[in-house]
Amino acid sequence: MSDIIQLLPEHVANQIAAGEVVQRPASVVKELLENALDAGADHIKLLFKDAGKTLIQVIDNGKGMSQTDARMCFERHATSKIKKTEDLFHIQTNGFRGEALASIAAVAQVELRTKQPEDELGVQINIEGSKVSAQEPVATPQGTSIAVKNLFYNIPARRNFLKSDTSETRHIINEFQRVALCNPTVHFFAQHNDVELYNLPVCNLKKRIVDVFGKKINEKLVPIQEKTGFVSIDGYIVKSEYTKKTRGEQFFFVNNRYIRSDYLNHAVKKAYEGLIAQDRHPGYFLFLEVDPSSIDINIHP
Repeated sequence: MSDIIQLLPEHVANQIAAGEVVQRPASVVKELLENALDAGADHIKLLFKDAGKTLIQVIDNGKGMSQTDARMCFERHATSKIKKTEDLFHIQTNGFRGEALASIAAVAQVELRTKQPEDELGVQINIEGSKVSAQEPVATPQGTSIAVKNLFYNIPARRNFLKSDTSETRHIINEFQRVALCNPTVHFFAQHNDVELYNLPVCNLKKRIVDVFGKKINEKLVPIQEKTGFVSIDGYIVKSEYTKKTRGEQFFFVNNRYIRSDYLNHAVKKAYEGLIAQDRHPGYFLFLEVDPSSIDINIHP
């Protein structure tokens, strides 16, 4: 009997990986915003069209990439953020796997422009379905611009699986809000179909919450600060008289990374016991700081 096991072609392997990393337009937004933060940017702009199906573009003023790194960043498992196993337990950056850009480029048409401060010219790379179609020097500002066009153009079934534009836009806005909330020292801008959604200047946490959710929330916020031998907690909770019927403004961040935790949600709800009705939900913006070695963020993307 002949051998039947073979290695998958690289573009097929990338599409399979993309199914895990890039589930919808909001997944792309999250990865690109986090890359911009990891590049040290303090001004980040998000532009998207047709709920991210036609265009998702993130422009930052970070440190940019060299020509070699600009090409390498689209390779799977290529990352500047970890070098050895031990680094997985002391992660200080948002991304670290080296999967995101390779996965995005496998299912979209991508244009990357980037320039380091010491370079006269930057580089532009066009990549489509994991294949580089063009690379050339370009005059561009310091930092990086990544435009992701026609997401899932080569996987019609995945594109058809997407929800309505309203639903997909909501997911994108949710991701944007999470990133903006935990980085108030960064200026964020968001625009959909040429309509400005957010323009968030550098500020403190309370002002960022107000800028994101509106002036009315200002009077509802109560500061929280607590420190133990294991964890320090900072942030704001919403006064008990302003609870909602639905889970709205509920945000947990651990080491500046947004998390979902039924356990922590239940703990906060328990703390409100006797103050709010059983069918009401409190709002909170809580930031937990723990030793990075005490948590494992490498469980699932």
